Amino acid sequence: MVDVIFRLLGGIGLFLLGMALLSDGLVGFAGNALRRALLRFTGTPWRAFISGALTTLVIQSSTATTVTLIGFVSAGLIGYSQAIGVVIGASLGTTATGWFVAGLGLKVNLGYYTLPLIGIGAFLRVLGRGRWRHMGLACAGFGLLFLGLSSMQDGMQGLADDFDLRSLPAHGLWAHVLAMLAGVLLTTLLQSSTAAVATTLTAMHAGTLGLEQAAAVVVGAAIGTTLTGALVTIGGTVAAKRTALAHILFNLGSGVIAILLLPIFLGVLGWLNQHAGLEAGAMSLAFFHTSFISLGVVLFMPLVGRFERLVARLLPERKQDMARHLDASALGVPAVALEASQRSLEAITHQLVEVQRGLLDRPMTDAVRDTLQRAHDGLNEALQFIARLPPLEHDVGLRGRRVAQLHAIDHLLRLCGRLQSTPDPEAGLSGEAAPEVLERMGRLLDLVHDGIDGEASLDWQEVLERQSIELSVAAQAVRTRLLESGTPEGGLAHALQLTDALRSLERSAGHIQRVCHYLLAGRQP
Repeated sequence: MVDVIFRLLGGIGLFLLGMALLSDGLVGFAGNALRRALLRFTGTPWRAFISGALTTLVIQSSTATTVTLIGFVSAGLIGYSQAIGVVIGASLGTTATGWFVAGLGLKVNLGYYTLPLIGIGAFLRVLGRGRWRHMGLACAGFGLLFLGLSSMQDGMQGLADDFDLRSLPAHGLWAHVLAMLAGVLLTTLLQSSTAAVATTLTAMHAGTLGLEQAAAVVVGAAIGTTLTGALVTIGGTVAAKRTALAHILFNLGSGVIAILLLPIFLGVLGWLNQHAGLEAGAMSLAFFHTSFISLGVVLFMPLVGRFERLVARLLPERKQDMARHLDASALGVPAVALEASQRSLEAITHQLVEVQRGLLDRPMTDAVRDTLQRAHDGLNEALQFIARLPPLEHDVGLRGRRVAQLHAIDHLLRLCGRLQSTPDPEAGLSGEAAPEVLERMGRLLDLVHDGIDGEASLDWQEVLERQSIELSVAAQAVRTRLLESGTPEGGLAHALQLTDALRSLERSAGHIQRVCHYLLAGRQP
């Protein structure tokens, strides 16, 4: 019994390690190309669905696809409605591993033949450069996966000699529900539905489990795999939580339908075994896994709009948060994390520009103070978020983007502080004293909005810098005229207040111009 347990636990451990290395290695080898593909092919729900299925098929992990997707949604790169299609596709894509294990892994003892792959992968990881180091991880992971599968087979064979789980209740709704809960628990412990399905396939191949029991366990594995994505969104954005909830509801709905219709599925499998040449055992279980997820796709995808609204009602949008794109789940992919911080800084810039516009002719209000405080808090969150990024010594482009964003935060904090101490317009810029300066400031603020939103001409940075300089010259001319006048209108005290307000406006314009410069440098090329 000790030998059986050791082989079983070791096999599961090797399989999990192999899956992790294979997934991480393939993601690293594909690099930005895989992420760009995921982003590019998500325009419509069906394109998003195909994108999610193919991505999961390539990296062999629905969890990796879902976690990466949540990071994209948090960063605002993918909309929540598009994300629903991706998670549904990921659920279907992950069923391919069951076919691979059932069709090849359990029929041929590949553990021995893939041992050289582990050695080759290790050498590539140690001696290779760039992307080939990641390919070394993928090769080693592929070899470990089948080595673990062979060990699991040996352990399950020994377990079948001592325990016959087929003698447990297998028929009836409650027996199916208990087996499903066992699948949920197994997937939660292993943190991988693929490993749980592979373990179930191995147990069934060894004769430890019957098809009916194994089918219910696989349904539980499909439900249990959604828990990792849910954990990732703790403390995350509303959009990220909606994505995780959509994943849970789809897999749970598909699973409940599969359990209720399990007798029908088993009848279809029996007919296919007899008349269509489908192999009994592991191949039938792989077919069942793909079938009930496909049924969920057929039922959910035509109603994806209603499904989206349902999830939105369950998780309503909270009060707008200026740092809403900052989600810790994005930190694992620095390019996505920097895109998240970039979007947050652009949102804060829009807010501060509107505050500056309002303060040109209106006094400070409690609502404006609240906006400035939220902007200040959002900037501090962005600063802490960027500080948590891993070292970027080997990526000059990402390092340059991070430095640019830090400069933008510095100027935005200075602008925020200056706006908080803006003089009352009745004591400063109101009236006819400085109409030209106010008009130039208004044009500058309009250009900031258009430039950040991509609606300005390509040379908008040069135009903005020129307007900032012209505003400074105009403000200096007004100050000189006021101070050289012997009897300024409103008295000397009012003239000094106006010159102070002009100086504050001039410096605010300078900060805004520098913020735009660094935001442009901080964008993804």
